[in-house]
Amino acid sequence: MTSLKPILSHIDNIPSTPGKFKPDKSSLYYLHHRFRLHSTVPRITFWSLVFLALISLFFFMTPPSTTAPRRGLRTTASYGGSGWENQVKASAKIRSRNGHSVLVTGAAGFVGAHASLALKRRGDGVVGLDNFNSYYDITLKKSRKSQLLDRAGVFVVDGDINDAVLLRKLFGLVHFTHVLHLAAQAGVRYAMVNPNSYIKSNVEGFVNLLEVAKSTNPQPAIVWASSSSVYGLNSKVPFSEKDRTDQPASLYAATKKAGEEIAHTYNHIYGLSITGLRFFTVYGPWGRPDMAYFFFTKDILKRRPISIFEGPDHATVARDFTYIDDIVKGCLSALDTAKKSTGSGGKKKGEAQFRIINLGNTSPVSVNKLVSILEKLLKVKAKKKVVLMPRNGDVPFTHANISLARKELGYRPTTDLETGLKKFVKWYLDYHGAKKKSAW
Repeated sequence: MTSLKPILSHIDNIPSTPGKFKPDKSSLYYLHHRFRLHSTVPRITFWSLVFLALISLFFFMTPPSTTAPRRGLRTTASYGGSGWENQVKASAKIRSRNGHSVLVTGAAGFVGAHASLALKRRGDGVVGLDNFNSYYDITLKKSRKSQLLDRAGVFVVDGDINDAVLLRKLFGLVHFTHVLHLAAQAGVRYAMVNPNSYIKSNVEGFVNLLEVAKSTNPQPAIVWASSSSVYGLNSKVPFSEKDRTDQPASLYAATKKAGEEIAHTYNHIYGLSITGLRFFTVYGPWGRPDMAYFFFTKDILKRRPISIFEGPDHATVARDFTYIDDIVKGCLSALDTAKKSTGSGGKKKGEAQFRIINLGNTSPVSVNKLVSILEKLLKVKAKKKVVLMPRNGDVPFTHANISLARKELGYRPTTDLETGLKKFVKWYLDYHGAKKKSAW
């Protein structure tokens, strides 16, 4: 791999935002056995009772499975260690005038960590929730948690949005004025490998959260992450919120579109104030390793060939890359402009706000241009291999119309791709350089 020192000296010392994570824990399974003795069964001998006792002892003393794919039941004490309830209350404390108390789901994720940090820095109360799954390198998630959120005083509960008992417990501990719901199974291509994970998280998990929120008094306002992928096979650009979104190109997109319809239903029936934000290709420091800019950087430095996708007839593949700080500003503005929910006790008392808003950069950049910028910043020539885009759910082009975001949120993205990638590359080299030193 290329030496990091000369590259670091080439990159300006630009500060970047931080993030956080927590280790994935094995599933716990509890096996309960009851042996009933009825008067109608044959007489049980002494040795039969001894045998039954030994079998029971064997099952109860067997350690939990370490290979189970799903997380099991946990006691209340295990969500964040000893005294976690007090840590939740302390983290939720509002320290600014007119501040919010926000539950951030997916807090150890890319956008979640940055948003949690920004909220905490301005004085809002913030409690994070994340199940620390292993969709990508769990070490990165741990680092976001330890280096960003822990240091800022954001407490993250190690739990799942499908755990209704835990959610009710959290809403019982804290009067959350807002929920920033970012927890989701991400990635377009992974849906072809593990489709059920998308239904479990993006549909079932979202419904579970809304069910708990609708019954809370007073109800919180909810801002959640949809996706630009809902525009699917649309050929009209730029993508507007008024465009059709009934032709998803991937299961991921379909679950996000389903989420929008589910959100509308809960808004209509229960009076929940809900804002859905359609993110366009978010990138930056502490980003997701499954994104092209991230693994391109890794492979270019390791002198590995990278695949450049192109559409039919050599059509250019381009994305509306949006820098993380611009996305976070949009999220915070959505929280600030969200109106109060109108329901009480799970019953609607009046019309409630419902919004779907694009958050993009409005400047689509081709994948070739992305690679050339990375080559310039890394001072390494990429080994490129041009291939036809496979039928895996990816779309060839995204471009956001953000006129509604400007009107509703005062949203104005300010970071161009080269500036944003410069900050990402600096973080990447610093982060992996520090990991190398710690290994030594």
